[in-house]
Amino acid sequence: AIIVYRLPWTWKCSKLLMKFIHAGLNTIAMILAIVSMVAVFDYHNAKNIPNMYSLHSWIGLAAVIFYSLQLVLGFAVFLLPFAPVHLRAALMPIHVYSGLTIFATVIATALMGITEKLIFALKSPAYSASPPEATLVNCLGLLLVVFGSLILWVASRPHWKRPPAENAKILRTIGATAEGTEVESTMTNSSNADKSDLRINTEAARKQNIKFDEAGQRSTM
Repeated sequence: AIIVYRLPWTWKCSKLLMKFIHAGLNTIAMILAIVSMVAVFDYHNAKNIPNMYSLHSWIGLAAVIFYSLQLVLGFAVFLLPFAPVHLRAALMPIHVYSGLTIFATVIATALMGITEKLIFALKSPAYSASPPEATLVNCLGLLLVVFGSLILWVASRPHWKRPPAENAKILRTIGATAEGTEVESTMTNSSNADKSDLRINTEAARKQNIKFDEAGQRSTM
């Protein structure tokens, strides 16, 4: 769900379709997380194991709660068409940062969980004796770290960012805001000229100015 906007073969798809895919994957993950938590509490209660005493359980519950809030706010602000553009622009950096933070927290929770399970389950031979089960689960933990690192790397690289759509509204990037935050630019021409034609003319004028600047620089050398 995090990198669905960052895959080059999805860049030709409509932004609305990618929003639905992003929201759908997150919804499926949320459902699976709730089912997992119910299963854990049922197992603990059946075996008379105390609930919510370990750091793994604390961070895991916090991750699920914040993930739920992230999902609800994401639906309300970015998927439904009621939120104003300036509100979306202001919340986008927070949405991105909190999503990456929750993802890293989930990876950390999984690592703590499998370590806790090994310590409790392996008695003869013990976890410290490095039996095959311990080696297998330790390798799984390393794969989780590699997976999390790759996702965070793709999500944080500017060249993996989805390019703006050709027929999108004319936007200008605010220099003081985070990457990806855009607001609708003010139209100074009150005519009803087509936006695509205006963008083409603006691009041509910009290239012409660059040529003039280069010619001026050569003349002064």
